[in-house]
Amino acid sequence: MRLSARLIAATAVAGLLAGVPVAASATARTKAGTVKVAPAAASAPAGIAAKGAYLYDADTAKKLWGLATTTKRPIGSITKMMTAVIVLRAGNLDKTVTIKQSYVNHVKNNDASSAGLKVGDKVTVRQLLNAMMLPSGCDAAYALGDIYGPGQTKFVAKMNKEAAALKMTSTHYLNVDGLPTSTKKEGYSTPRDLILLARYAMTSVNFKAVVTRQSYSLSKTSGHAAYSWANTNLLLGSYPGAIGIKTGHTTAAGYSLVFTAQHSGRTLIGVVLNSTTTDSNRRFKDASAILDWGFGTKTTMLQMRRLPAGQATD
Repeated sequence: MRLSARLIAATAVAGLLAGVPVAASATARTKAGTVKVAPAAASAPAGIAAKGAYLYDADTAKKLWGLATTTKRPIGSITKMMTAVIVLRAGNLDKTVTIKQSYVNHVKNNDASSAGLKVGDKVTVRQLLNAMMLPSGCDAAYALGDIYGPGQTKFVAKMNKEAAALKMTSTHYLNVDGLPTSTKKEGYSTPRDLILLARYAMTSVNFKAVVTRQSYSLSKTSGHAAYSWANTNLLLGSYPGAIGIKTGHTTAAGYSLVFTAQHSGRTLIGVVLNSTTTDSNRRFKDASAILDWGFGTKTTMLQMRRLPAGQATD
């Protein structure tokens, strides 16, 4: 399903995001890792370190809780959510792309997170989407911008046009991957705007299939090397019911996360921006606490899934 088919429905959500907080459900059934608890008495989740946050009920289209929801902040690689949206809208996911030296240089020149793409390899757009969203490969993002712009400038213009269409009124993109520019400027968004984007993006079967994966591998062929990518979203495999979405980090953005989870027939979507600038796992702890509050559960977090040695945390 192409994302364009959901545009009208997604933009309608914008008017609902101003809703007042509601009490967390107390009807959750006991599942592995969770226990039934009484209705949440607290008006907000406790112990959240993030400077900006939002929790949204995807089923009722209501805001449950938020913190500095309209404050603009750098978002790092969360930017790649919009990059994926633009590519998925264009389609042609089985198109073959030849990896250029410029894609690899982009990562080296910026000391950026990488999918380790090799010059001359031929991979499909679908494979590049996994390379961009799981290990947060800036080389893959740059390749997609090059192909679907065509060129970076035209692609970024499409990103900002789509943000406007989705009523993301406090969002502006400067590039395809969220890296600081040569002048140290960064694109920005808000927790509210990112909920709009996440709500919309998750209506795409292809987007959801990518961001739900904990890992993705390609065997060596005559056209490309072998690749193995792990998802930097460690909430997957650590919090029961987690199904996405995307990590982000730069020095200015701090460790951030857009996330979603399902429990007892409910789907919640959340955002934490700048949970800390030093601890990459703090955002996942924040997300877990926020989800517990929203679901009315107390979760025993599984042992935090680890990334392969040498892979950037993003």
